Amino acid sequence: MFSERPCSSSKYICVAADWETQTTTYYPNQVCERDEVTRMAPELSLNWKSLQSKLKQDTTNEKKLKAPPTQRQLNTTAKRRRQEAKQLLGAPSISRPATTRNRMGVTGQLPTASLVLWAEDNEISAKDLAAAYGDGVKNGVMNGAEEDKINEGLATDVEIGQYVAMDCEMVGVGGEEDRSVLARVSIVNYNGAQIYDSFVRPKEFVTDWRTKVSGVSPKNMPTARSFEDVQASVAEILKDSVLVGHAIKNDLDVLMIGHPKKDIRDTSRFVGFRKYASGRTPSLKKLASEVLGVQIQSGAHSSVEDARATMLLFRRFKQQFDLEHAKRYPQRVRAEGSMAKSGKKSKGKK
Repeated sequence: MFSERPCSSSKYICVAADWETQTTTYYPNQVCERDEVTRMAPELSLNWKSLQSKLKQDTTNEKKLKAPPTQRQLNTTAKRRRQEAKQLLGAPSISRPATTRNRMGVTGQLPTASLVLWAEDNEISAKDLAAAYGDGVKNGVMNGAEEDKINEGLATDVEIGQYVAMDCEMVGVGGEEDRSVLARVSIVNYNGAQIYDSFVRPKEFVTDWRTKVSGVSPKNMPTARSFEDVQASVAEILKDSVLVGHAIKNDLDVLMIGHPKKDIRDTSRFVGFRKYASGRTPSLKKLASEVLGVQIQSGAHSSVEDARATMLLFRRFKQQFDLEHAKRYPQRVRAEGSMAKSGKKSKGKK
């Protein structure tokens, strides 16, 4: 016979009893366990809320520490990686050409020094050239300008003439004053035609190639010429020529050659250009932009293009250059068949 009744212990309940055998079967009191869980619920809820608050705070801190990069950071990182890849592969850097806006709001590129020289030699006015650039119609003009022959050495089919313009690129070899040595030299004639261009192997260990400025890198050195060969070739070209340059003394110093001062025309010392730099020495880039309206040195420098810009500045103001030069180095006028003598004149016999 079976019956269900509570046992003496609150944790168990009697669910079966055999009165004949005097045996009783007990099972866990589920109702009592539920009551105990219900009693502990407020304490468990409080602990759970505390744990949730802590987890939420940790998640917020982690988000702050690992904030996603901004679009600007992503663009900067991508740009840096592209530049590093180009340097490893030896790819030339592409610089964005400078633009100018005409009165009609049309944006176009500024002409280069090579193009302006070619236009002048072919009797194309500056007005027509500017109009062509403003309208973007420049294909016919560009075809007339010859391309530079980098590291060609001495050109065999170009006449040197009386006036030549020279520009040099330099690299750093360290030292207390971060000394510079020759790495490239370019020379053009009065018409802007390339006479000479060569990379130069530095004798000393290079600590800074200054590629972004000089345009010279280690990859140019296998075909570069020795300093002695370049020095001899340049000296032969400059012989009996009028040398045009911008801060030309620096170029002559790294070449370790001299040139008569009376045969030098330095655009950095021309008085008429000082107004563009508040009385100080103006840069070639500023003069090219302000005086000529041409763009140079938009990226890595080209010594050929810089030499052309210097020659173009001289040609535009040649008359003023000549007048200023005549004041600095006056020439002595001698009568035909007579010689200038110093000291007192001697009386001749009657």
